[in-house]
Amino acid sequence: MSNNTQKDIIKVRVHDGIVGLLNISSILLASQFGLNWIYVAVAVALLQILSPFTKFCPVYTILNKLMPDTTPIQNGK
Repeated sequence: MSNNTQKDIIKVRVHDGIVGLLNISSILLASQFGLNWIYVAVAVALLQILSPFTKFCPVYTILNKLMPDTTPIQNGK
């Protein structure tokens, strides 16, 4: 497996971790401080559902800039 492929796999795993943390933290905040926090999880879910069609993901946009030596993912193409 090439070095670039390994970096791409790391990028996908970091993305999944960030999205998972956003969902879990939103649910925990909603259970502790009120249901208004659940809208963060709803927004993340909507972005995940729409991203295959729009080719836009804010997390991948940031990761593409932070990891320029990897293959751009969901970069609007």
